Formats: sequence, structure tokens, C-alpha cells
Amino acid sequence: MSEELLIKNGMIVTGDKRETIIPEGYVRIHGERISEISEGEAKFSADTVIDATGCVIIPGLITAHTHLYGILLRGASLNIKPPTDFVQVLQRVWWPVDEALTQEDAYASALSAGADMLRNGSTFFADTYSGPNSIEGSLTEIARGSKEIGIRGVLAFEMTERNNPDEAHRGFQEGIRFIESYKNDELVSGMISLHASFTVGDEIVARAVEQAKQLDVPITVHTSEGLVDLYHNLEASGERTVERLDRLEVLGPKTVLAHCVHVNDHELDLIAKRRASVAHNPMSNMLNAVGVAPVPAMLSKGITVGLGNDGWIYDPFENMRCALTVHRLASGNPSIIGSDEIFRMATIEGAHCYGLGNELGSIEKRKLADIVILDGSRAPTPITPTSIIGHLVNTFSGRDVRDVIVNGRVVVKDRLLTQTTDAHVLEVSRKSAENLWSCLNKE
Repeated sequence: MSEELLIKNGMIVTGDKRETIIPEGYVRIHGERISEISEGEAKFSADTVIDATGCVIIPGLITAHTHLYGILLRGASLNIKPPTDFVQVLQRVWWPVDEALTQEDAYASALSAGADMLRNGSTFFADTYSGPNSIEGSLTEIARGSKEIGIRGVLAFEMTERNNPDEAHRGFQEGIRFIESYKNDELVSGMISLHASFTVGDEIVARAVEQAKQLDVPITVHTSEGLVDLYHNLEASGERTVERLDRLEVLGPKTVLAHCVHVNDHELDLIAKRRASVAHNPMSNMLNAVGVAPVPAMLSKGITVGLGNDGWIYDPFENMRCALTVHRLASGNPSIIGSDEIFRMATIEGAHCYGLGNELGSIEKRKLADIVILDGSRAPTPITPTSIIGHLVNTFSGRDVRDVIVNGRVVVKDRLLTQTTDAHVLEVSRKSAENLWSCLNKE
């Protein structure tokens, strides 16, 4: 018989279509699903009771695009010539990292980045892995690390032909194997991923599209993150990036385009027409100096936009704040985008990106119980139904995350992991990072 979990006495930000906010109420969870949300005092008990007095209860935040292995480079000092553009960042930093990654790194990064995201309020992530020398079994190792801490994720090996066609074929097979092996898992699932259109030919793209349709899974691709992608396609085919992807039938309701920085109105119209989604990564775009994605224009055209971290900063609250401010700066308009829109990008819109809007992204009856409880004691001004969304984007951060529930299970309690120990995560992560750094800095 499934256990019951009760969260009581907190302000509930449901994130539903009506944007319902309950000043003080409770959430009842039966097994892995929400069974009741109500205002007032709970007149019953449960197997587990969490008192959320003085706290805010929100949907688990959705990380629509990430690279878990990015955490292993945190603070690294690399013996490289400093890059001066995005292509050099790829060539001098990320592609050498990709080639150095091992199975152990895949596991360690999933454990470490997953723990970081959970502790900061993200309960779901979409990850693409790119290790040409650790392809076979890599996704299983990432799934092992993710399940060990209890986070939910959709995983893929990103296919690329930048080294040779065989690498893309092996990545293709690894992705299919994983999708079929984990199609009934309660926490992790698979998708198809292409690295970027400038590193794959038409044939492998067509195969990927056909396989995604047959398996009925999402497909994701880095899209015009840097100008190299746009210029490559213009030179090779006379098409802009999204035009080429549309010709190859990549665009569709199960397609997630990461970044979309260098896209024009025509390309946005194509994305909207095909009902594809965009995973916006504002902090990474700033870090790599690639530009600012035209997100306000995307929203005006009805394009679904989720919020990702691209493997850099795993605190979704920081990413929300960046998304709020960068578009105001870029447009010169302090009202171009609001806190309500940003919060939706970090919750329900991110879930819609992966066809999971009926399961995740809001606190509603019969949805999966992925919930975050925020300690409101540090807020300098009153937390009310009219101020709470502003607080979520402008006040709260990962340090305010007290408890996290994923699939009806408490995975963070009083800021500590419950499925494994924080000490174990730290030990595994530091050992893996030390070996990776040593490998990267060998002369």
C-alpha cells in the first residue's frame, strides 16, 4: 500500500493555469502523485508530515537544458591560450574535456550536479552527454548517479561527426539502447540528441529524426548558439540554421532547440509554426559571450520557452534572475519581460518542452509530486499572495531551499540529501575532477 505524505501550513504557489496561490494550506501526496491541495488546516494525519509554517511551497523547478559533466570543471585552471570567441571556447575547453571524460566521470558528474540541482530546488533536468571515448554505457552511468540521489531526468548522448562518422553512429546506438532499456523507469528516461547542425551531416540528422519519431521521444539540438552555426549553414547550403533543421524535418512538437541566439523573425516563425520549443540558457550565453536570445519575441509568437543552465550555474534562481535582467538590458525596456513569465519558464513551460506538462511543472491533483519547500524567514519584506512571484525571482535563492520532494519521496530534508550522504557526493566528485584536471593539463 502506498504511503501518504502531508505538507501543511505553508503558502502554496500552484503554478496552475489560473496561477492559484493559497495563502496557507496543505498538499496531500499519495504514493508518487498529488491527491489533494486545499486551503486551511489539514484535519488528518499521514505516514510522513512536513510542517511548512513560514515556508513557501512551489513546484519543482525544471532545468530544460544542461550538461552534468560541466560541474567537474568548476574552478579548474587550464593550461590553455585564452579563447577570444565561442569556437575557441569549444576547441580549447569543451572538446578536450569531452575527449577526456570517462565512465567514472559520467557517474560522478551526475551524482554531483544532480545533488547541486536538488539542493537548489531543481527536480528535473534534461542532459546531453558528449564523451567520444566513453560512449558505450555512459548514459547508464549517468542514470545510476541520478537515481542514487533521487532526481528526475531525461538523458541523451549528443551525436556529432566532428571527429568521424563512426563516433556519431556509436552515439546513435548508445542513445537507442538507453531509451529502450529505461522506458519504464520512474525517474529517468531517454531522448535523441544532435550536438549542433554544424557538426552533423544531413544523413545522420535524418536518421535521428526518424528514430525519435519511431520511439516517440523528444529530440534536442544546439541551435545557433554561436555565429559559427549560422555561418556554417549559410556557406554549406545557403540556409539559416533553423531553415536547414526545418528542411530536414527536425522541427516538431517534441523538438527542443537549445539556445537559439542567432535567429531571425523568419526562423522564429518556423519554430512557432512547427510547435517546437526553446531551452533558454542566459547565464551560459553571457559566459561564452555569444549574445542574447530573442526570448521576448519568442514569447510574443507563442513559442514555448524553458530555462536551462547549460552545465554552468546549477541554481535555477540565479538563472531566473539573469533571464529577467538580461532581456531588459538588451532591449532597453525595463518592462520587456516580467517575473510571472520567468517563473513559468522555470516551471510549467520547461515541462511542456518535453511533453510533460500534464505530469510536472505545477502543483495540481493527480500530477507527479515534485515539490520544493522554501524557507521564507530571510525575506526582508512581507510574503503575500501578491508579492510571492516577485520574491521567487528577486529574493529567493538555492540557499533558501529547505526540503525537496521528487516522485513523492523526500530527497532533501533540512537542506541535506536523504538518499545518500553529502560527504559521499563530495568525495566522488572531487576525486573525479582531480583526475580530469590532471588529464587536461598533461603536456
